[in-house]
Amino acid sequence: MVILLYYIFGLLLTILCTDDWIRLLGGLHVKRNQSSLMFQPYILLFISILSVSISSIMIKSSDTPTAVAGMYRLYISVIIMLPFVPWKTLRSTKMNKKDWSTVFVAGLFLGLHFLFWMESLVYTSVASSMVILSLQPLFVMIGSYFMFRERTHILTILCLVFALFGSIIIAWGDIGVSREALIGDGLSLLGAILVSAYMLAGQKVSRKINTNLYSVIVFFIGGSVMLVYSLFNHIPLIEYKSSDWTYFLLLAIIPTICGQYIFNLLLKSIGATTVSVGIIGEPVLAIILAYLFLGETISTFQFTGGLMTLLGMGMYFWSRTLNKSITNRD
Repeated sequence: MVILLYYIFGLLLTILCTDDWIRLLGGLHVKRNQSSLMFQPYILLFISILSVSISSIMIKSSDTPTAVAGMYRLYISVIIMLPFVPWKTLRSTKMNKKDWSTVFVAGLFLGLHFLFWMESLVYTSVASSMVILSLQPLFVMIGSYFMFRERTHILTILCLVFALFGSIIIAWGDIGVSREALIGDGLSLLGAILVSAYMLAGQKVSRKINTNLYSVIVFFIGGSVMLVYSLFNHIPLIEYKSSDWTYFLLLAIIPTICGQYIFNLLLKSIGATTVSVGIIGEPVLAIILAYLFLGETISTFQFTGGLMTLLGMGMYFWSRTLNKSITNRD
């Protein structure tokens, strides 16, 4: 209950710190300190990464089917967010048919990402899946170049590679090779590609559609993908204990609204590449939380790789800030 109240408070704080919600809550014109705007996106990014990291501990504590948990996670998020969607903005939106198609496809990508990634864990280890998912920033960076013509400085690329190398070291001691593991790795790779495409699609329409409206639509479509999957595989949808429904609610509030929703919010300000680089830090935070709450030990590989990942991420964000300051001077 304490964790739930903490994250509700964090959600309210996030809401009050964003321009879209300020306009929604009465059109207040608040003069902000310019320096606070510079750090605000990265504070929100940390909150979202921490929220997503906690989901791994929550998932370990439940034996409900992952597809059903993912479906209710997204559907409950939609119900919670519906009262805060500014439906009036639909009349003034500059979205065309192609843009709405992009939103629909983004929802499909999100749902399929959850399905492929969760199914990969049946065949391969969490460690192997984690390493493959850490390739997401590379996919997003390549996609950003072709879709948005975003050029990345060589120093920024080196920092990213350093962080990715750290994530590989984290999981190195647990990686195994077998025929089943290869199937799982293939599914995990598809999941990484799909979530990268989801991020890029979101960035493409982020300046044309309100973030709350966009998130509600893609969450609903993603949940519907998992609903179809559950029905096709005859997975029970309703006969669950009260503790399971509490688990579904917490999944909606913590990793979805305080995690995925903030990711969508940040696509407009810092872009898909930077958001995906931040996500590399998720395994590090998950390891720390597992040590604190589950009593799991931290191996030498995890400690060394975690330090490298955090250092690489810090260097990446520093290089991005340096490049922007140089560009502004020119």
